Amino acid sequence: MKKFENKIAVVTGGNSGMGHGTAKVLKEMGATVIITGRRKEAIEKAAQELGVTAILSDQANLKDIDNLVSEVTEKFGKIDILYINAGISATASIELETPENFDKINNINYRGVFFTLSKFIPHLNDGASVIIFSSVLASTVSPGLSVYSASKAAVNSIVKTAALELASRKIRVNSISPGAIDTELFSKMGMDDEALNGMTDYLIGLTPLGRIGKPKEIGQLVAFISSDEASFITGSDHVIDGGATLL
Repeated sequence: MKKFENKIAVVTGGNSGMGHGTAKVLKEMGATVIITGRRKEAIEKAAQELGVTAILSDQANLKDIDNLVSEVTEKFGKIDILYINAGISATASIELETPENFDKINNINYRGVFFTLSKFIPHLNDGASVIIFSSVLASTVSPGLSVYSASKAAVNSIVKTAALELASRKIRVNSISPGAIDTELFSKMGMDDEALNGMTDYLIGLTPLGRIGKPKEIGQLVAFISSDEASFITGSDHVIDGGATLL
């Protein structure tokens, strides 16, 4: 019997990157997996590749979150693993930041995370695992990423409060904070191939283990935190960065 057989797992932002890698791992371990995303073609393609269910949903849209919760619970019942992974980033100095970009980032990374968790809580099985995607930038400083960093610091605060509020139901709430992972994030930020390769080399140089991480490694961490072996872990942030924050 696979570890997550008969378990229902929801992965937001599961059409690419770390969400895709996590959905693949959970599926391989026997879970029934539902992935979400904002782009219909991308989410349907990913679902076909992975053999999972796709639901079109924008984490920045509260109506979409309501529809997601309704569709998941009507088709699958209560949830055992909730990985709130969807998020965006963009660079700008504090001086040049715009209200529009500030709202765009926070509507997905903070407000969307908060209400995805809030609206799923009544539909979580007792003993469920909730994992929220954070970042090492929640506790480190990088010029040009003040809004993104603040949104992730807010996530870490939500995790601790939720862990206390849900402890009586044995629901564990944790976050993971990746460093440099091999995803589409930088290309989505508008970098061309030359800039992307330069950024990758730069990040490798900042990582003591001498490489950047893989989406599958995020999935393996999510799977461990969601397993019975981690049943005494809650309210914690789990850094997975190859040692970069040690420097």
